Amino acid sequence: MTRAEKAERIQKILAKLYPLPPIPLRHEDPYTLLLAVVLSAQCTDVRVNQVTPHLFARARTPGAMARLAARDIEAIIKPCGLAPAKARHIRELSRLLVERHEGVVPDQLEALEALPGVGHKTASVVMSQAYGQPAFAVDTHIHRLAARWGLSTGRSVTATERDLKRLFAPADWSTLHLQMIYFGREHCPARGHDLTGCPICSWSASKARTARERAPVAAGGGRPRAIPRRTAQGTPGQQAHGRRTLRRRAG
Repeated sequence: MTRAEKAERIQKILAKLYPLPPIPLRHEDPYTLLLAVVLSAQCTDVRVNQVTPHLFARARTPGAMARLAARDIEAIIKPCGLAPAKARHIRELSRLLVERHEGVVPDQLEALEALPGVGHKTASVVMSQAYGQPAFAVDTHIHRLAARWGLSTGRSVTATERDLKRLFAPADWSTLHLQMIYFGREHCPARGHDLTGCPICSWSASKARTARERAPVAAGGGRPRAIPRRTAQGTPGQQAHGRRTLRRRAG
């Protein structure tokens, strides 16, 4: 089965399971979506949705947010983790929105990526979900699924985004992004996953991939298998230290 054939079958399955996938981060406009996505880094959407109402009760426009002290923002968003850095980014990007964009979140990818704390994935989410522009936001979860399903080599997030964009029509990118997120959460977790029982992995994953991920599950570890050389022998630095220790003992 070619990648294109896999992609077509996968898209049909996802469309049947999630015909109208909702945006998981609650927001009211492009600005509140932007801040919610910034807060979601290394944090669950559920936790972000618990925190943002308190944050937006204090300030829900760039001008109002820029007037808050970073420590005040930090105190509110602390449950999301990485609060000091996120607070600085939120305050600074809000200030720059006022100074450079008249308080409006730009609808250009390059302008979004120029804001503090806004990477390519965050900018892509805003472009697709706030402005309806064709963008395929690829995070580590979508990157993992694409590799499992044989839609990409999995060498990098950048390569995965390129491969997915080649396989699917631009009009479908935003919906597919959401469908893959929901499917990963409900059917295709990162750890302890039996690929043979998955609605997509069971037929799309290669035999080598299925065997590789079956081994830790069968052993009860529930974790992806680590690189054997690192697990058994340590890093190159650790190996060198061990050789020196052995030489001293031998001497």
